[in-house]
Amino acid sequence: MPLSYKFIKKSGVNTLEDKVLAIQNGNEQLLTDVINAYKPFIKKTVSSVCKRYIYEQDEEYSIGLLAFHEAIMKYEECKGASLLAFSEVVITRKVIDFIRKSQRNQSDPYHFSPAVQDEDSYSSKIETVKAMHNYQDNELAIERKNEIVFYTTLLKQYGLSFEEVVKHSPKHEDARENAINVANIVAENPEWLSYLKKKKRLPLKEIEQKVLLSRKTLERNRKYIIAIVLLLDGDFESLQQYMKERFTYEKRYSNAD
Repeated sequence: MPLSYKFIKKSGVNTLEDKVLAIQNGNEQLLTDVINAYKPFIKKTVSSVCKRYIYEQDEEYSIGLLAFHEAIMKYEECKGASLLAFSEVVITRKVIDFIRKSQRNQSDPYHFSPAVQDEDSYSSKIETVKAMHNYQDNELAIERKNEIVFYTTLLKQYGLSFEEVVKHSPKHEDARENAINVANIVAENPEWLSYLKKKKRLPLKEIEQKVLLSRKTLERNRKYIIAIVLLLDGDFESLQQYMKERFTYEKRYSNAD
């Protein structure tokens, strides 16, 4: 089970379905614990429906939280499906319903009342929406800043710094894409990932045997690959999304040239 999904203190119940039964019998603290523990699952499910990365500030994420809560309260183990399978269906339906309603309101994107709005009221609603967007942007900036601080500390454990990562970043798109692909392979290989964390270096001999890159190329991009592995393996959702968007942008920009 992914680290993000690891569970809370033992409370006399073992399975997730046992916890749900306790929640349905009135254990509100356990309800809070379960929802907090499965936020990554909720976010992943909502993102899959929306075909884009969803942040906790997004309205779609709030819909997902409410849907997960509803699934917990309505779940019946006797019907065969696991809670997570049932929750995924409920979340998907609720988010799709929300998207459809939003699309129907495209002619009125701020969901104003159909009654005639005076100019001051209209302007006030516009300013409210702008303020909400600014708040979300500020929250995202704070989240990213906190992740950078933690990521910088993590890099230091491997003798790296942001400056070194930038300096050793492959200049050509193909080389950078190859290095990222290697990083993905390492991050998904438990044995190699464990070796990296223990030895603070890449198992280059083993990697060389699995990829179509020379030892010299791997050595040259070693620091960049390690930095990307740490980014992929850590709890850096905001930074991961930022790097993904930046890489996509640079790729499109270079193709346009």
